[in-house]
Amino acid sequence: MKLKNTQTQRKQELRKNKLIEQITHLKKKKNAILLAHYYQAPEIQEIADFVGDSLELSKKATDTNADIIVFAGVYFMAETAKILNPDKMVLIPDADASCSLAESCKPDEFREFINEHPNHKVVTYINCDATIKTMSDIVCTSSNAEKVIESLPEEYPVIFGPDKNLGNYLAKKTGRNLVLWNGSCIVHEAFELDKIINLFKEHPDARLIAHPESPSHILDLATYTGSTSGMLNFVKESSSKKFIVATEVGILHKMQQLVPNKILIPAPSIENNTCACSECAYMKLTTLEKIFLCLLNETPEVTLNKSLAEKAFKPIEKMMNL
Repeated sequence: MKLKNTQTQRKQELRKNKLIEQITHLKKKKNAILLAHYYQAPEIQEIADFVGDSLELSKKATDTNADIIVFAGVYFMAETAKILNPDKMVLIPDADASCSLAESCKPDEFREFINEHPNHKVVTYINCDATIKTMSDIVCTSSNAEKVIESLPEEYPVIFGPDKNLGNYLAKKTGRNLVLWNGSCIVHEAFELDKIINLFKEHPDARLIAHPESPSHILDLATYTGSTSGMLNFVKESSSKKFIVATEVGILHKMQQLVPNKILIPAPSIENNTCACSECAYMKLTTLEKIFLCLLNETPEVTLNKSLAEKAFKPIEKMMNL
């Protein structure tokens, strides 16, 4: 049985290396770049031209002369890449790679919500689809959301969507009364408080770091709350040697590379029985084989109506100018 397992592993490794070789060849042949979000599987992060947050990746793509962008992430991220790179072909390895947060905010329902609250400024977290962005006065990321909220005159009431947890966090930080859309990310909602408290008992010297998409009872325990990039920087610069990390487990790959001598513990999830962590099933839809086929066949392609893309760009541009 051990020999059979070894042979299987060898075949898998050979297949993996062959796919990487084919992807590398196609990228060069077609003048393509591969963007990978921090939550992607390690083998995908390893072959990417750029690894980062969703908006950061889309902006990096604008600085290249690539003809094709392959976005290893979820669909709204690839849409944002298309909005910022309208003249480039944007591909996504799996068109079904959606996002629970984006799915929680349907355009017709959000439009009705806005109509129910007239004379409000609309701020949307970038984790939403392009149509939602067109309804926004300004877009934000988790790293600049506080600055975006504070940039709005206090006499204007504010609608914030789609993430209620990030919205609650921002309301506490800024003191603004935000009208929140009732959306959330299932990955960040899944952290279990009792399990985290038990981890603290086992590791009293650990520091909890959390993404602001997490519920307030998790954030209240956190030493640091911030975006994925912010969490990476905090762990890198902190004098602490042990961290409990409350965000999607994919970030641990890049984080461990930055701090090889520190101990990183994934925050435990309520529902995940296969590992002591919280995984995004949508992010894990991307595979090396899908990236290869995507490049080979130049599909699935992300396309947007020109008028919609231009309208969606305006609130993103306003954020970037800020």
